Amino acid sequence: QVQLVESGGGLVQAGDSLRLSCAASGRTFDNYRMAWFRQAPGKERDYVASITPRRGGSTYYLDYADSVKGRFIISRDNAKNTLYLQMNSLKPEDTAVYYCAADPQLDDDYYYWGQGTQVTVSS
Repeated sequence: QVQLVESGGGLVQAGDSLRLSCAASGRTFDNYRMAWFRQAPGKERDYVASITPRRGGSTYYLDYADSVKGRFIISRDNAKNTLYLQMNSLKPEDTAVYYCAADPQLDDDYYYWGQGTQVTVSS
Protein backbone atom coordinates (compact mmCIF):
# COMPACT_ATOMS: atom_id res chain seq x y z
CA GLN A 1 0.00 0.00 0.00
CA VAL A 2 1.26 3.45 -0.91
CA GLN A 3 0.01 6.61 0.73
CA LEU A 4 0.44 10.00 -0.90
CA VAL A 5 0.01 13.28 0.95
CA GLU A 6 0.10 16.60 -0.92
CA SER A 7 0.91 19.97 0.62
CA GLY A 8 1.87 23.47 -0.41
CA GLY A 9 -1.33 24.74 -1.96
CA GLY A 10 -2.75 28.15 -1.21
CA LEU A 11 -4.10 31.44 -2.49
CA VAL A 12 -1.76 33.48 -4.67
CA GLN A 13 -1.96 36.26 -7.23
CA ALA A 14 -1.45 35.88 -10.95
CA GLY A 15 2.26 35.80 -11.75
CA ASP A 16 3.23 34.35 -8.39
CA SER A 17 4.91 31.00 -7.75
CA LEU A 18 4.09 28.02 -5.55
CA ARG A 19 5.78 24.71 -4.88
CA LEU A 20 3.66 21.67 -4.19
CA SER A 21 5.01 18.63 -2.40
CA CYS A 22 3.79 15.05 -2.29
CA ALA A 23 5.15 12.81 0.45
CA ALA A 24 4.97 9.10 -0.35
CA SER A 25 5.09 6.15 1.99
CA GLY A 26 6.63 2.83 1.01
CA ARG A 27 10.10 1.63 0.14
CA THR A 28 9.68 1.41 -3.63
CA PHE A 29 8.99 5.08 -4.42
CA ASP A 30 12.13 5.13 -6.55
CA ASN A 31 10.57 2.64 -8.99
CA TYR A 32 7.29 4.44 -9.59
CA ARG A 33 6.37 6.84 -12.35
CA MET A 34 4.91 9.82 -10.51
CA ALA A 35 2.58 12.47 -11.82
CA TRP A 36 0.54 15.54 -11.00
CA PHE A 37 -3.05 15.98 -12.09
CA ARG A 38 -5.50 18.80 -11.40
CA GLN A 39 -9.23 19.27 -11.34
CA ALA A 40 -10.90 22.65 -11.67
CA PRO A 41 -14.46 23.22 -10.42
CA GLY A 42 -16.98 21.64 -12.76
CA LYS A 43 -14.31 20.10 -14.97
CA GLU A 44 -12.71 16.71 -15.41
CA ARG A 45 -9.37 15.87 -13.89
CA ASP A 46 -6.52 16.81 -16.22
CA TYR A 47 -2.97 15.57 -16.52
CA VAL A 48 -0.30 18.14 -15.59
CA ALA A 49 3.12 16.47 -15.58
CA SER A 50 4.94 13.21 -14.93
CA ILE A 51 8.42 11.95 -14.09
CA THR A 52 9.82 8.47 -14.61
CA PRO A 53 12.01 6.47 -12.27
CA ARG A 54 15.72 7.08 -12.71
CA ARG A 55 16.99 5.66 -16.00
CA GLY A 56 20.70 5.00 -16.06
CA GLY A 57 22.67 7.24 -13.78
CA SER A 58 20.72 10.35 -12.86
CA THR A 59 18.43 10.65 -15.90
CA TYR A 60 14.72 11.13 -15.46
CA TYR A 61 12.24 11.58 -18.27
CA LEU A 62 9.81 14.42 -17.78
CA ASP A 63 6.56 15.17 -19.54
CA TYR A 64 4.24 18.16 -19.34
CA ALA A 65 0.82 19.16 -20.53
CA ASP A 66 1.00 21.93 -23.11
CA SER A 67 -0.87 24.27 -20.79
CA VAL A 68 1.95 24.25 -18.21
CA LYS A 69 5.02 23.65 -20.36
CA GLY A 70 7.67 26.27 -19.67
CA ARG A 71 6.01 27.38 -16.41
CA PHE A 72 5.87 24.25 -14.22
CA ILE A 73 8.72 21.95 -13.23
CA ILE A 74 8.24 18.44 -11.87
CA SER A 75 10.99 16.85 -9.80
CA ARG A 76 11.51 14.12 -7.24
CA ASP A 77 13.79 13.44 -4.30
CA ASN A 78 13.97 9.69 -3.88
CA ALA A 79 15.94 9.98 -0.64
CA LYS A 80 12.99 11.86 0.85
CA ASN A 81 10.26 9.90 -0.97
CA THR A 82 8.90 13.23 -2.16
CA LEU A 83 7.55 14.54 -5.44
CA TYR A 84 7.48 18.26 -6.21
CA LEU A 85 5.77 20.61 -8.60
CA GLN A 86 7.29 24.05 -8.94
CA MET A 87 4.65 26.33 -10.43
CA ASN A 88 5.77 29.67 -11.83
CA SER A 89 3.94 32.48 -13.61
CA LEU A 90 0.66 31.22 -12.25
CA LYS A 91 -2.54 32.15 -14.06
CA PRO A 92 -6.16 32.21 -12.84
CA GLU A 93 -6.83 29.21 -15.09
CA ASP A 94 -4.37 27.20 -12.99
CA THR A 95 -6.89 27.30 -10.14
CA ALA A 96 -7.71 23.70 -9.25
CA VAL A 97 -7.26 20.93 -6.75
CA TYR A 98 -3.88 19.35 -7.48
CA TYR A 99 -3.36 15.63 -6.96
CA CYS A 100 -0.24 13.53 -7.05
CA ALA A 101 -0.44 9.98 -8.31
CA ALA A 102 1.78 6.92 -8.55
CA ASP A 103 2.07 4.43 -11.40
CA PRO A 104 3.83 1.42 -9.87
CA GLN A 105 3.69 -0.81 -12.97
CA LEU A 106 4.83 1.91 -15.40
CA ASP A 107 1.78 1.21 -17.57
CA ASP A 108 0.06 4.59 -17.31
CA ASP A 109 -2.32 3.19 -14.69
CA TYR A 110 -2.08 5.62 -11.78
CA TYR A 111 -3.16 3.29 -9.05
CA TYR A 112 -2.40 5.43 -6.01
CA TRP A 113 -3.71 8.95 -5.43
CA GLY A 114 -3.35 11.62 -2.80
CA GLN A 115 -6.21 13.61 -1.31
CA GLY A 116 -5.36 16.80 -3.19
CA THR A 117 -4.32 20.32 -2.32
CA GLN A 118 -6.17 23.46 -3.39
CA VAL A 119 -4.42 26.08 -5.50
CA THR A 120 -6.28 29.32 -6.11
CA VAL A 121 -4.86 32.03 -8.35
CA SER A 122 -6.53 35.42 -8.23
CA SER A 123 -6.36 37.89 -11.11
